[in-house]
Amino acid sequence: MNKKKIINDPVYGFVSIPSDLVFDLIQHRYFQRLRYIKQVSLTHLVYPGALHTRFQHALGAMHLMGLALETLKSKDVSISPEEEEAAVIAILLHDIGHGPFSHSLEHTLVQGVSHEHISSLIMKEMNEMFGGRLSIAIAIFKNKYPKRFLHQLVASQLDTDRMDYLNRDSFFTGVSEGVISFDRIIKMLNVANNGLVVEQKGIYSIEKFLIARRLMYWQVYLHKTVLSAEQLLIKILQRAKELANYGQHIFSTTALAHFIHNKVTKEDFLKDNVHLEWFTLLDDTDILTTVKMGVKHEDIVLSKLCDQFMNRKLYHVELSNDMPTKERIDELQQSAMQRFGISAADAHYFVFTLAVENSAYDLSEGNINILMKDGTIQDITMASDLSNLEMLAKKVKKYMVAYPKELL
Repeated sequence: MNKKKIINDPVYGFVSIPSDLVFDLIQHRYFQRLRYIKQVSLTHLVYPGALHTRFQHALGAMHLMGLALETLKSKDVSISPEEEEAAVIAILLHDIGHGPFSHSLEHTLVQGVSHEHISSLIMKEMNEMFGGRLSIAIAIFKNKYPKRFLHQLVASQLDTDRMDYLNRDSFFTGVSEGVISFDRIIKMLNVANNGLVVEQKGIYSIEKFLIARRLMYWQVYLHKTVLSAEQLLIKILQRAKELANYGQHIFSTTALAHFIHNKVTKEDFLKDNVHLEWFTLLDDTDILTTVKMGVKHEDIVLSKLCDQFMNRKLYHVELSNDMPTKERIDELQQSAMQRFGISAADAHYFVFTLAVENSAYDLSEGNINILMKDGTIQDITMASDLSNLEMLAKKVKKYMVAYPKELL
């Protein structure tokens, strides 16, 4: 069987599968599951075209990784064929641990377990299935491989993951501010002191990359209507778990029932592989099935929340730089109790607050280093002459108040 396939990607055109092993990994059920998990969760409720998946993103990031490795090799950076394949596999599988609706439910179904941690567990499982052939890829993914720059291409402030999702999410949402010069950025990559650097000629492309990232967060990922939809879905799952804890029946698939009826923690994941097996059977359709059936549930809170979700009757959301007063929240919750006939204990499902943070350039995650023409290395904030670039490194915190539109 010929496994050197070519995939027609709407963002990059033709994307090649570079090896038989990569083809077999893509064909594995763990990876195929990503076809049914939306890349940007509920963003399609604001931007109708945003229906692309984690599967598409993983293939796109793999493509960019291949381009980046070719660039580095052309500049005499030592990368063996085994390391090249391993880096491609590391980025291909970097999101394989995402659960339904991606980031939205990351800490709702399983408490305290990030998708990166689950990705690591799944990669370990797959490594055993493939006779240890993923060992180098796992070392790169975990930043335990000697050539640190390979990990930086997978996970850093300037990695092929971010380059693809900005490009791809911009393409499918139609938000042109997210378009980046990924091809020029990749051509400007180099390695110095075992770390990834960008040659000085690429400074302006990096500036645009950081600004695009900031704009995409506030216009797409943290759009107040997207936040409203995500919080509504979280509240539905929280209510379903609460009712299940009291012995009430919640219609769900067998895989989702495992997480609704059990409080699964990080420690549980490490102790018993059964949780991971159930997790790898989950995708967006499991959640939607429960939400659709929840509309007719006898519990008034769950049925109303599910009805709001299915009919896009989302929370009204206000974003402010100032924390809302307790008096305002109490007043809104009282109104919700009277309007919907709910108890004080259930009012938080309809009226609540949330802190939202974002920074386009997080120094705690490492630096974007610029290789200057004189051979010195400078952080992008020092190398750039853009006066407000340092501001992008500061966390912006906003406070959200959400409540039903009927209370307006």
